[in-house]
Amino acid sequence: MFPVAPRRAVFAVVAVFAALLFAGSATMTALRFMSMTAMSGTPMPGGWSLSAAWLPLCGGTWLRTAMSFVSMWASMMPAMMLPALAPVLWRERRTLANCSGWLIIFNAIGYFMVWLLAGIAIFPLGAAIASLDMRVPSIAHAAPIAAGLVVMAAGVLQCTSWKAGRLQSCHSILQCHDAASAVRIGIRLALHCASCCGNWMAVLLATGVMDREGTLIVSAAIAIERVAASRGALVRLVGVASMAAGGLLIVHAILKFARSH
Repeated sequence: MFPVAPRRAVFAVVAVFAALLFAGSATMTALRFMSMTAMSGTPMPGGWSLSAAWLPLCGGTWLRTAMSFVSMWASMMPAMMLPALAPVLWRERRTLANCSGWLIIFNAIGYFMVWLLAGIAIFPLGAAIASLDMRVPSIAHAAPIAAGLVVMAAGVLQCTSWKAGRLQSCHSILQCHDAASAVRIGIRLALHCASCCGNWMAVLLATGVMDREGTLIVSAAIAIERVAASRGALVRLVGVASMAAGGLLIVHAILKFARSH
């Protein structure tokens, strides 16, 4: 076992690397939010706007749109998921010396590679739904209510014993011996995180992947549930808040529809 001083040095290196990655990701995400805000979305039946992230702009191509979305997703994920990863790093700080700094970076490569692939898989689904919204007015009218239902369902799932079990099973994933095993361990953690916070990712996609307030709320919910994994009451409180928010979105959508008719 490494003495205390080297362990602290390794943890300091990891903390600096994570802080720099978070700062860079947050900065790039903020700049993208500003550029997307300058581009007005497409007004849709039902009183909402379809983000320009899903469909080609005038003169654009599907390939360019997909590349833009994946680039945006890749730059956003470190800022969103590092707060979820940080508690695991903190709990395992005494064992970090079992990995060199480079192997911990390979952990991160495997972890964020999964999230990058998730963005690549999500884009065709989101683009297909956006195309349906453009072509079928009845689907576009129902979109705000559907978003509220997704937010409400995420809150219900948050209060289940299944979700509590997933949060409790966040444990050591950093013990590795070479680059290949470090990448595999990072991939395994990312898959675990994806299943654990899938309800919040669904909320992000349903409410607008480039919505600044929605992204901040989802990021906060993910960070809170990881930090408070041992405090079931706080985790459930987040779920209750999500159910209430979903109900408000549904009521707001119904009232807007009634006023327009």
